[in-house]
Amino acid sequence: MRDVLEELMAWWEAGETVALGTVVGTWKSAPRQPGASMLVGPDGEAVGSVSGGCVEGAVYQLGEEVISAGSPVLQRYGISDDEAMGVGLTCGGILDVFVERVSRDDFPELGQVVADVTAGRPVAVATVVEHPDPAEVGRRLVVRPEGEPTAGSLGTERLDDTVIDDARGMLAQGRTAILEYGPEGQRRGEGMRVFVASYAPRPRMLVFGAIDFAAAVARVGSFLGYHVTVCDARPVFATRTRFPDADEVVVTWPHRYVEEQVAQDRLDPRTVACVLTHDPKFDVPLLEVLLGDDAPELAYVGAMGSRRTHEDRLARLRESGLTEAQLSRLRSPIGLDLGARTPEETAVSVAAEIIALRWGGQGEPLSQTEGAIHRHPEH
Repeated sequence: MRDVLEELMAWWEAGETVALGTVVGTWKSAPRQPGASMLVGPDGEAVGSVSGGCVEGAVYQLGEEVISAGSPVLQRYGISDDEAMGVGLTCGGILDVFVERVSRDDFPELGQVVADVTAGRPVAVATVVEHPDPAEVGRRLVVRPEGEPTAGSLGTERLDDTVIDDARGMLAQGRTAILEYGPEGQRRGEGMRVFVASYAPRPRMLVFGAIDFAAAVARVGSFLGYHVTVCDARPVFATRTRFPDADEVVVTWPHRYVEEQVAQDRLDPRTVACVLTHDPKFDVPLLEVLLGDDAPELAYVGAMGSRRTHEDRLARLRESGLTEAQLSRLRSPIGLDLGARTPEETAVSVAAEIIALRWGGQGEPLSQTEGAIHRHPEH
């Protein structure tokens, strides 16, 4: 829903009724991930995409039917039959799309959900997308972190409590996925599927070292959707003018900045860190904190430098007391082997390594591999 939020909110505030189609499940080489959405507007407008063009026409037609009938529909789209001109995915993937009607009456909590998302406050929306009783399909529950209010209901207090507990765990990780329960919320049961869409704040990218390579990494990090912070102890270099793509530029010693962030619990397993200073007086104390026991295990910690610099850095870190297990989390020299030379090319290689690590890719040419193109996280 995040990708069509602006248009959805404008229609909702105007009192219009629209259809919202959301990818809730994918298999094989499906082109979009769960959470991708498409709107069918009140005047027939189509906004967003659920498949990159393969089944949008069918979802559009289904959306018009849902607006008229009011009942939500869970539809599965598989491989298309080219000979029969069937609707489907030519990529060989399979996806489930849940199409529901949205208006002030159908989704009264939407305004506050959008306010949370816009302000960067964590919020999740749990929706029943499959149930033995069709009347239960479409029920919603808005879930926020521990100690904050929920809204709506999935039908029973037992079910609400169960889903709230699970959704809060998913929200903490920024995960969006389907959960399966028994009709009354039994954890070991089956028959009811609940789609939990997590709207967590953007993951963070920390870039250390105010150099030209850092500017390029900040640019690609912003493009990938990260909240980018550039940190350097030298005020003459760490300026907004030199890093226009960063969300914030901090002038302080890098290791002190990370210590503060750890103390404030502002780093999480989605955070990525790019250490580009390749100067031991900055690198070593910084990496001691990033890889040490006090900091959470980040999604990615990469450090720039030649192989000689890398070996010297490892020796210094071992002397400082870091274990081999901790050092194994360091990606150095930083980036994938793309033959990159310029700051921009290097930034692409760093981004490629981050993406590969996130999804389990190997960085090999797809023309030389077999099996599914799109990977799914194991957790």
